[in-house]
Amino acid sequence: MPGGRLTRLDRQFIATGLREGLGYAEIARRLQRPTSTISREVNRNGGIYAYRADRAQQASAKRARRTATVEPIESPPGAEREFMDRFVELMINTGIPKTAARVLACVHMSDRGSMTTGELTRRLGVSPASISKAVAMLETTDLIQRTRDPRTRREHYVVGADVWYQAWLASTRMNFRWAEVGREGAALFGATPAGERLDLMARFFEHLSQTMYEVGESWWAAERTKSSRG
Repeated sequence: MPGGRLTRLDRQFIATGLREGLGYAEIARRLQRPTSTISREVNRNGGIYAYRADRAQQASAKRARRTATVEPIESPPGAEREFMDRFVELMINTGIPKTAARVLACVHMSDRGSMTTGELTRRLGVSPASISKAVAMLETTDLIQRTRDPRTRREHYVVGADVWYQAWLASTRMNFRWAEVGREGAALFGATPAGERLDLMARFFEHLSQTMYEVGESWWAAERTKSSRG
């Protein structure tokens, strides 16, 4: 079916088309597939002159089995597992996607405060692509950071000591944006019911964001003082 996985018959058609001198675009058109799907399939399996349908099918089956056999490593015992489940559930209820919530919980609960893609893949039993997507989402809210080990060149996903402070600031900045939009709308609609609602929205978010900023700065200043004394 168009858009699904290539079948053995599809691969046989590709091999025949290549022997007949058809280009990727024409083969893709006849199979009702994106041209990129055909070019990727051929380049992955020997190129135009070495592509063989049977070998390509075997390679595809092998990749599928390898993906399917990724299993999670042993879960944390007893109370730790229960805590992790509650931690993940809390994050999901605040709008964080499930995989991202599980990634963040794993990194938080690790002794180093950092994990690699391979470690997270084994722990959670998901693909590296899923980990990468989850980390990208967490980076947008400053809940996780990427670092690279210069010795191994592996990426590590880290939660810093100031992770929740940074997340708080990100939320504060978002509230400032809500206030800005409210002010723009109030100016646009003027002395109308819509303008009054938008003005109220602007004033609420201005007050909220300013208060959040002051609270966050006060807490972080106290933490820095505590650390310097320790």
